[in-house]
Amino acid sequence: MFDEFCKKVGEYRMKDPERILEAYKELWSNRSLSQTAKNESEQLAEAIRIELKDELTHPRTRLSRNAKYFLAIKRICRSSLKESEKLALIEQFNYVMEQLVEEDKRKS
Repeated sequence: MFDEFCKKVGEYRMKDPERILEAYKELWSNRSLSQTAKNESEQLAEAIRIELKDELTHPRTRLSRNAKYFLAIKRICRSSLKESEKLALIEQFNYVMEQLVEEDKRKS
């Protein structure tokens, strides 16, 4: 079942990074985006990285990366975004999460 879901995510991959960024901003409207990023894809990746690392929260009250990931996916799924936008955002969260896991592996 999970493999089928992953296949659908690939099928719904959006070609328009601007729209994915707009979808992210609809759900996380109180987040400011990086001004140093070169394009929409980099802005989105940086925003997701900050979200997953819970960098906008005081260090003593930060949630784990897995908890933040779960809450983000839940928020996306419950949103009124189009299915293709939901899947594209989930794919972006998956990609950034995988990058963070790889970074952790290299550090240890």
